Order: sequence, then structure tokens, then C-alpha cells
Amino acid sequence: MVTEDRSPVATPAKPGVSAGLRVRVDQDACTGDGLCVQLAPSVFEFDVDGLAYVKDDAGELQTTGGAYVPVPLPLVDAVVDAADECPGTCIYVERPDGTLEAGGPLG
Repeated sequence: MVTEDRSPVATPAKPGVSAGLRVRVDQDACTGDGLCVQLAPSVFEFDVDGLAYVKDDAGELQTTGGAYVPVPLPLVDAVVDAADECPGTCIYVERPDGTLEAGGPLG
């Protein structure tokens, strides 16, 4: 379930990174549509298998299943939009306590 409260997050732990929001892609559910790559190309990228993966702050593709990366503060809205609009419902944006901020399967 996605929270209704989209209020600004607390002071970031690291400059340029949201206060603990993290994102991952479930490749088993990814349709390869590419909306995430269009909305936040510095966070999401396609691999050779045609599926989306997250990239760390150095731009390295994280191909380990379930890999999370921090959401950069300037891209919070784009990453949340990508998660909410993903046709495969395969993007998970989580708060530090593990609750879902955006995305994931419906219901």
C-alpha cells in the first residue's frame, strides 16, 4: 500500500540524498516498458536482458536481485512518479523503516 502522505522528507543523512528513501526494481515483474529510465535515467537503466535496474550514486548498475540504492534528493519526485506509473508495478520506494512510500504491486 502506498502512503497518502507525500510530505517532504527529513534532513538528508548525506548531501544530495533523501533522508533514507531507497529504491529497487523487481526484475521478475519488470515489463521493460522504460518509463522509469525516461523519468530518472540517473537512477534506472536497462541491462542487456532488456529489464530495468537501479544504479548507485557512481552510476554503476546494480544487477544483484533486490539491490536497493538511495534516492537522490533532487530526483525524489521523478523516482516516486516512476514507481507509481510503472506498468509492471515492479519499482519499490521505501522509507528507512521499510514502509512503502511508492510503487509496488496494487492491493
